Amino acid sequence: MAKVSVYNIEGKEVETLELNDSVFGVEINEHLVHMAVLQQLANKRQGTQSAKTRSEVSGGGRKPWRQKGTGHARQGSTRAPQWKGGGVVFAPKPRDYSFKLNKREKALAMKSVLTSKVTESKLVVLDSINFEEIKTKNVVNMLNNLKVEKAFIVTNGKNDKLVASANNIPTVRTGLVEVVVDEDKKMVNSTLNVYDLLKYDTLVVTKDAVAAIEEVYA
Repeated sequence: MAKVSVYNIEGKEVETLELNDSVFGVEINEHLVHMAVLQQLANKRQGTQSAKTRSEVSGGGRKPWRQKGTGHARQGSTRAPQWKGGGVVFAPKPRDYSFKLNKREKALAMKSVLTSKVTESKLVVLDSINFEEIKTKNVVNMLNNLKVEKAFIVTNGKNDKLVASANNIPTVRTGLVEVVVDEDKKMVNSTLNVYDLLKYDTLVVTKDAVAAIEEVYA
């Protein structure tokens, strides 16, 4: 099992943590990572773009000139694509761009990215993140202490003070992952995703969030 250092928000090492190899030590599958990013971006697309074909543009019902004898090429309508104000060839129409990946593929893509963060030393584990008040400076100081610039910060459950403090920092995104057990049913609440893990250089995650990630993906 890989071992990583656990820091406090002052940037001081307080302990070490063993990571589960079935989550943070798998063989990286770049193809599935690529497909997971494509799926996330495709599913965000509204697909509402639309343009009119020649049959949908108003007017153009009269033939602009007779078929023969004018010296011009024959034309049937002023709404044909080659005319100004005409329709569009193969015009885009509203459509659904989303597609699906099965659960195993999604899980392996996630574990591949988490593994890459460990191998590239882009995973920073904190013992906890507890701010007394909402201040952007709290997050800035914490990241400076950890020597991190562009970060995806993940906690176990929602940390309202952290989220509000990080809202004004364009190079920081917050997320959560938690496992909730209710009436013998285990529910996963997570905003962890492959795209944000790749977009933000460093994954800053709390110790209890690591345990939740391992419980979800192990």
